Amino acid sequence: MTDRGTAGHEGTMQTAVALDLTLLDPPEGLQRRSVPSFCEVYEAHFDFVYRSVRRLGARDDQVDDAVQDVFIVVHRRLDAFEGRSTLKTWLFGIAMRVVADHRRRAARKERPTVPLRESVIDSPDGCPHQAAKKAEAVRILHEVLDSMDDDKRAVFVMAELEQMSSPEIAEALGVKLNTVYSRLRAARATFELAVKRYHVREGGTR
Repeated sequence: MTDRGTAGHEGTMQTAVALDLTLLDPPEGLQRRSVPSFCEVYEAHFDFVYRSVRRLGARDDQVDDAVQDVFIVVHRRLDAFEGRSTLKTWLFGIAMRVVADHRRRAARKERPTVPLRESVIDSPDGCPHQAAKKAEAVRILHEVLDSMDDDKRAVFVMAELEQMSSPEIAEALGVKLNTVYSRLRAARATFELAVKRYHVREGGTR
């Protein structure tokens, strides 16, 4: 037979232990997520940032500088990253602001551009025919993206080229989910029309 006082004491001890555990294990929203080091972010996401900067409209002669500026911002703000969005979403938001700044400055002065590959890790090695086809596809892609306004372009790049989800896109742009859907529909329509026009134009010149 269990002594009532002992049972009561055990219940009190169990409650105290439970309370102590809740203090050691705060709610999920209050837990501090581990932040990767700058070197880890740079190694893992350099190509993503490079592609994004080019696809968002940075001129060929500005891409390297814009990418460098993105990572300068990342280095300065990484400790403040709270993990409320994905790291890619956060990086894309920074890339958008950096590219917008570079494009504003570019509008005030004209410089000759040089052809630039889609990614710095692209290699001309291999079949020359395949390399030429890939270079042509990249050129067409950038030409079509240049025909879009900035809002549609950003949504299209994130959704279709980087396979980011609509909620991630809404987070990166600071807009409502329905806005993402409407912009994406419009961007897809613009893309399809631009591709058709390109084929008609190329067909007529051959």
